Amino acid sequence: MATRDELVGALIGRYARSDRMERGRVLDEFAAVTGFHRKHAMRLLRGGQPGQQSASRPGRRIYDDAAREALIVIWEASDRICGKRLRPLVPVMLEAMERHGHLELAPEVRTGLLAMSAATMDRALREAKGQAGGRARRHAAPSAAVRRSVPVRTFSDWGDPVPGFIEADLVAHGGPTAAGSFVQTLVLTDIATGWTECAPLLVREQKLLTEVLDEVRKLLPFPLLGFDTDNDSVFMNETVRDYCQAGGIAFTRCRPYRKNDQAWVEQKNGAVVRRIVGYRRFAGLEAAAALARLYGSVRLFVNFFQPSFKLAEKSREGAKVRKSYHPPATPYQRLMADARVSDEVKRQVKMLHDGLDPVRLLSDIRAGQKRLVEIADAPETATAIELPTLEQFLSGLRTAWQEGEIRPTAQPKAPMKRKWRRTPDPFLLVSTQLQGWFEVEPWRTSRELLERLQTEHPGTYPDGQLRTLQRRLKEWRREVAHRLVFGTAPTGEASQGDAATGEEQ
Repeated sequence: MATRDELVGALIGRYARSDRMERGRVLDEFAAVTGFHRKHAMRLLRGGQPGQQSASRPGRRIYDDAAREALIVIWEASDRICGKRLRPLVPVMLEAMERHGHLELAPEVRTGLLAMSAATMDRALREAKGQAGGRARRHAAPSAAVRRSVPVRTFSDWGDPVPGFIEADLVAHGGPTAAGSFVQTLVLTDIATGWTECAPLLVREQKLLTEVLDEVRKLLPFPLLGFDTDNDSVFMNETVRDYCQAGGIAFTRCRPYRKNDQAWVEQKNGAVVRRIVGYRRFAGLEAAAALARLYGSVRLFVNFFQPSFKLAEKSREGAKVRKSYHPPATPYQRLMADARVSDEVKRQVKMLHDGLDPVRLLSDIRAGQKRLVEIADAPETATAIELPTLEQFLSGLRTAWQEGEIRPTAQPKAPMKRKWRRTPDPFLLVSTQLQGWFEVEPWRTSRELLERLQTEHPGTYPDGQLRTLQRRLKEWRREVAHRLVFGTAPTGEASQGDAATGEEQ
């Protein structure tokens, strides 16, 4: 800038004394050297002040430190979302936090926060975001007959469905390795509203998936009308297909190796599950139960207090794709604004919303995350993590950004009953011993239990009996997982299967 000022001072006199043709040549030379626009160069040389130093425009500060501190508290209470998503959430968070006595603002500070733009919020939070840091996102064959019977639905086929058509996917919590058995999360996302539900699966098993889906359907504010999945074998099987047919649910699938067909739920896999749970390995009943408790708070916080973008239109011009989005809104707001939703559903959802405290929900989420970290890192940590009270958590929102990253990480076909065994039970004498091993270490596979049995009883239990042992453990896992994760014993087919097993033995 200093060199440009010197050049302006040297050319002002020459420009004033020159004729029209000479002025054109001076302008061309000056614009080529400085990079200024020709009109701007003309204004400088006609009325410039060579003694005045050029400088960048000083920043205009409208909002004081009180408004910035209040914005940081709301940003922390909203789980550190971006300015564009935070802007429409500020009125909702202000009303909720003031209603529960978490925030008391002066009238001028409150007015300033409500008038603040998304870009100003990002600028005011730049220092907090920089110090808080963050981590960068990470960017078995199904049955052919069942897959052919399930119609394909692409991303462009959705249109504008009514609430109730959902996409489903599984998120694995195997950590650095996929060996052995570990917990997985079933993620369901509604296309119309973005309503998201998560539930843990102790094992990848189709009957267990339908039972968990039954529990999740009780939490949805609208009936389940459509179920769209990928081509994973845990979805592409007769059990899930018959479950959807019996419940009057439209069962569809995406194209193989086309993840964008399930863009709605794939986005929630990262923005909700990975953001809340992280990438640790979770295995066993204790981790599944802790995940179920955590998702009980996550579903309320995400669906009522987390705005998200929704694609409005997408067009292609050659290789360039243009996208436009609706204003950010929470799934609750989209559900209330949808004219196709009944007044009774809206009344029930509004009653639930009015009783929610977003700060308490976020505090419960942080406590659940710390509990998961304690379970996942149990061999390395010997002491339990101390959980803060709600008052301590609220007071820490003002300074939490200084500590960096703070996240601790329907009815299937009834089986035929057999009242007798056609062959003797090969595990009759060791059934109690096997069940005892399973209760102590429920994550052990059938192969591991059979190898242990062969070691203690050599020559008695050949490898050909592995399938029989797998069926036995399958029933035990379903019963124990359902009871410990959801607090109730399985009903229907599961109970009948257990009764049949008992009669046979």
